[in-house]
Amino acid sequence: MRCPSCGGLEDRVVDSRAAEDGSTIRRRRQCEHCATRFTTFERIGEVSLVVVKRDGRREPYERAKVRSGLDSACKGRSIDAAVLDSLLSTVEDRLAVRGGEVESAQVGALVLEELRHLDGVAAVRFASVYKGFQGPEDFEREIQLLVEPPGPLPS
Repeated sequence: MRCPSCGGLEDRVVDSRAAEDGSTIRRRRQCEHCATRFTTFERIGEVSLVVVKRDGRREPYERAKVRSGLDSACKGRSIDAAVLDSLLSTVEDRLAVRGGEVESAQVGALVLEELRHLDGVAAVRFASVYKGFQGPEDFEREIQLLVEPPGPLPS
């Protein structure tokens, strides 16, 4: 790990602990050259997912793209960045179980499902882009999904 202060490559770990959401390890390090302390985060190596787009194209899954959509949907809402990171980790864990290739619609549906539990306004904003709303009736339909309790699961 390169020291952010002096660029040295020699450091030692001073402290390690699980981050709040449990999906990362937080490590405090100290540079052996300049004694600067800095923090790093470790994640388990990502399973390489391929996203199949609506038009059939295949692209590698990019966390930053999904995060950008979340940030846009949550703009102006009082949602902490750590909460969004946790939401994204939950979605990625659920996608990893499916493995290999996932459709972009599956990614969007999982994000929307998690956002509905977090913030209704952000969920409607996200849905408007993800589902390609064309008019006010689309917003009305999505809001109804938020206010109506889910029906019984089919047996």
